[in-house]
Amino acid sequence: MKVKKVLILSGAALLVFFLVSQPEGAASIVNSILQTLQEAAEALITFVRSVFNG
Repeated sequence: MKVKKVLILSGAALLVFFLVSQPEGAASIVNSILQTLQEAAEALITFVRSVFNG
């Protein structure tokens, strides 16, 4: 259990360091992730609509 906690804290510290040292890069990554999620949601909506409409 201690190893898991150390890994989580290390990951969080690395994330905070990245956000502070390169905020523009972090924002670009977040925008890219959000764009991908939006496209996936739109594709799922299109699929569900096509199943129920015909």
